[in-house]
Amino acid sequence: MEPKKIVIVGLGSMGFGMAESLVRAGHEVYGADIDAEKVADFASKGGHAFDDLGDGKADILVCVVLNAQQTETVLYGGPDYAGCLAEGGVIVSCATVPPAFAKAMEAQATARGLAYLDAPISGGAIRAAAGELSIMAAGTPDAFEKADPALEAMAQTVHRLGDEAGPGSAMKSVNQLLAGIHIATMGEALAFGLTQGLTVERIIEVISVSAGSSWMFENRAPHVRDADYTPRSAINIWPKDLGIVAEIAESAGLDIPITETALTLYRKAAEAGLGLEDDAAITKLYAAQAGLKLPGDA
Repeated sequence: MEPKKIVIVGLGSMGFGMAESLVRAGHEVYGADIDAEKVADFASKGGHAFDDLGDGKADILVCVVLNAQQTETVLYGGPDYAGCLAEGGVIVSCATVPPAFAKAMEAQATARGLAYLDAPISGGAIRAAAGELSIMAAGTPDAFEKADPALEAMAQTVHRLGDEAGPGSAMKSVNQLLAGIHIATMGEALAFGLTQGLTVERIIEVISVSAGSSWMFENRAPHVRDADYTPRSAINIWPKDLGIVAEIAESAGLDIPITETALTLYRKAAEAGLGLEDDAAITKLYAAQAGLKLPGDA
């Protein structure tokens, strides 16, 4: 596949790994982030700083920021990164946003003569760095064709969900509904087991090979076992993502009581000062309630 000139905006835990995957695939990749150290780090690993693009034009823009507000700002606001694309270039937008917002962003891209792919991501930082993400994508056939060189480098699986923006973001909300609930349930299950004299280590050992397991349990419970709350995915993400789910459900007239309960728990965890910790720290909320000691507690 012919190498492309690609700009990636957002070099966080996911974006940095995605940028590395693009470089590894042989593309000419320019990274942008509000943290200059991340940009310098990326440049030291085979990439380029966005400023080095100069007056040149990119073929593909991959946007990996936090939310809808940041997406609109970096694409069409002050930075106007969409302006770095050559005529007919494609925007690959990866943030978790409401479907209606994705459609609005596509309309702005179309007005500029650009293609737009609604392309939320899932898989975590490790799979991002390995180029093995799951991408839930929707957009015109032209957008898919133009984005394909980047998708090929970043993803293990690309789910084609529709011919216009919206379904990709809708599917990501389905995923986040389940993932957020599973993490909260993981914390509840560990705390429940501790009240019965079981250890976190033994709970993980048994449940990981039993019917009650989930990918989130197997991924996050070891963080609690190891008392490692370094944020691979922070508590603060979930009030936003489950908040989007709640808004969509309300507009559809659907009652989602389990999601609402999980959303309340994440909000309480953030209010308790856990917002910047790994989302496995939801377990601390349960532990504090019952006076339990988790691994690493004095």
